[in-house]
Amino acid sequence: MSSLLRVSGLASGIDYESMIKQLMDAQRAPAIKLQQDRQILEWRQEDYRDINNTLRTFRDTVFQMKLQSTYLTKKTTIADGNIATVTAGSSAVAGTYTFAVDKMAVGASITGKVIGSNIDKSTLGTQLSGISGEQSITISQTLNGQTVTNTFTIDTSSKSIYDLINSINNYVPASGTWKVKASYDANLDRVFLISTETGDGNITVDTGTLADALKISTGNSETTISGQNAVYYFNGVQYSSTSNTTTINGITFNIKGASAKDAYNNAIPTTVTVNNDTDAVVEAITEFIDKYNSTVETIANKLYEKRYSEYLPLTDEQRGKLTDDQIDQWTKKAKSGLLRNDTILSGIVSNVRMTMSAVVPGVSGGYVDNGQTVYTDRLSKIGITTTADYMSAKLEVNEDQLRAAVEKDPEGVMSLFTKSSGEYDQMGIALRLYTDVNNAMDKIFNQAGSSSDYNLVDNSFIGKEIKDIDSRLADWDDRLQQIEDRYYRRFNAMEQAIQQLNQQSAWLMQQFGGNSQ
Repeated sequence: MSSLLRVSGLASGIDYESMIKQLMDAQRAPAIKLQQDRQILEWRQEDYRDINNTLRTFRDTVFQMKLQSTYLTKKTTIADGNIATVTAGSSAVAGTYTFAVDKMAVGASITGKVIGSNIDKSTLGTQLSGISGEQSITISQTLNGQTVTNTFTIDTSSKSIYDLINSINNYVPASGTWKVKASYDANLDRVFLISTETGDGNITVDTGTLADALKISTGNSETTISGQNAVYYFNGVQYSSTSNTTTINGITFNIKGASAKDAYNNAIPTTVTVNNDTDAVVEAITEFIDKYNSTVETIANKLYEKRYSEYLPLTDEQRGKLTDDQIDQWTKKAKSGLLRNDTILSGIVSNVRMTMSAVVPGVSGGYVDNGQTVYTDRLSKIGITTTADYMSAKLEVNEDQLRAAVEKDPEGVMSLFTKSSGEYDQMGIALRLYTDVNNAMDKIFNQAGSSSDYNLVDNSFIGKEIKDIDSRLADWDDRLQQIEDRYYRRFNAMEQAIQQLNQQSAWLMQQFGGNSQ
């Protein structure tokens, strides 16, 4: 800021403040042009970054289309849904199977008898008649061939039954695993012990003063249930597992109950059917094409957007003369068409368009349609073709043709999208497109940077241009300050000269007036 003393035109009567303002407005024209150029660059940067966000979302969709699991989805049915629910993974083979459950997996448990507790349950000593001092209880768990035993000692004069429960539940053995959980139901006045895992095994409680008083010692409890493995039959072959969830040949069974038995007490098998999920594959491909269309439409809208070159970014002075609505309308036109005919965007559209129309060599399979073999080596062979408006680069789906291809040649359709090869022109459509999108995003990033970039320095092409303008604007600010100070010095000098002339004139008038007397 200038330290120059500025005075008004008291001597001359000239409004030189407004004169200097007019002169400075003319001097500021180049700086205003730089500010407008900077604003246009920022708008272009925003447009590029918006497109990169669109491409990033599209890339996520393309990534899913690269995966074989997208095309290997299966649907399953089980005739008797009371014994199990069934799901099939991508590795499951389509076909019909039999499944029967002889018995479910269960965990071991002990249900104690009614204790007959006293009303005061503040400590074990007050709750249990005849119990005092330190008492111990020994609990063993055998689970799938491994046994863990521990003795829990507690001061019954100061600890309650809930302290004992917590000790059992929080016990961590030095070796092996402890899967016993205890609980006490005050309303039922019973202690429960249960294994948190199913499988062959049992829980035992040694006879003793405390165990007998709690009515959970072996032989003195209400019920004792041993754990058991699930036993089931898949295609007539018997299997067992410690859990009620099991996977065989890519098919996962969640066992819910035992099968009905025949006259010989054998589990009656039910039918499980696994089919390729044509609906899911058709839906995935259709959604992919929809996403592709919306992406190229977003790019095309910017590529062919009309440019209003006569509408430049508004200056602060211009904004002050317009209403908010007028400012919005003006700005909308000023921002329009900033990426019109942009070479980066046109290159992106051209590349993805070529990819979507490309032939994928080496796709095996094919299917017969009306006596002719159809090889699924390009999108057009599975019902995905360009629209009537060829220039739009958008595609349309013939769902009947797509469904026929997925049903009759699922391997070929999968290979069309997912075929992997070291050479770009040998890859499947999805792999090529994923490469195209990544390359496009890199080009836009190099051009405009990223709003989510945490680097303090924007080294993109536009970022460097903006920094260059900022440097030039800083130079202009210094230069304009010097020019303005020069104007004020000149007007100040003129004001002082006029003031001196006025003083001399007044002196002369005084002298002439004195001589006449």
